[in-house]
Amino acid sequence: MTDYEIVDSSFTATINAPIEKIDLPEWCFTLSEKEYQECSPAHVAAGFTTTPDGRRMSINVEVIGGSLMVQHYVETLGHRDHLVLESVSDIFTPTARTTIHVLWEMSVKAIDSERCEFTNHVRSKATDEFKSFLNRQGIPFDVFRAQRQPMSIAHNRGETPLFAESIERAALKNEAVNRSPG
Repeated sequence: MTDYEIVDSSFTATINAPIEKIDLPEWCFTLSEKEYQECSPAHVAAGFTTTPDGRRMSINVEVIGGSLMVQHYVETLGHRDHLVLESVSDIFTPTARTTIHVLWEMSVKAIDSERCEFTNHVRSKATDEFKSFLNRQGIPFDVFRAQRQPMSIAHNRGETPLFAESIERAALKNEAVNRSPG
């Protein structure tokens, strides 16, 4: 773990759909707010837009450990089976607003011709702004990290199988659309 890494959490779940039917960027950048909310009780809102230079961005709002987070996930790698998103996320705490850096990586690999393994990997680290935020309050980084990790890990553990189910529904819907006549 690096000096200012907050969490490095990875979980897997099975998707009951062939890998060729899965398109992670398509799923991510068309995910409805309702579908996003169904993937975790901590999920508040979701939408998508583009950065000023035209890159796709997923906006996610969630509450983890009592802190409201607004994540501005910019696509840095977008393949059907591998999606990497990066965000300098706003965190609203009872004492102030600050930021953390989050790297969200999703991938799928075939288990067999009808199933895939989905991996949901989330890493976060302190920004300089966040380090100053903790210093102003006299909170040692290690203490913050020790308190934050269990909440972030539990959140990822809970949302991973629900994301997998959502991706599966999207893949099977795509399959049904592709099979329908006309």
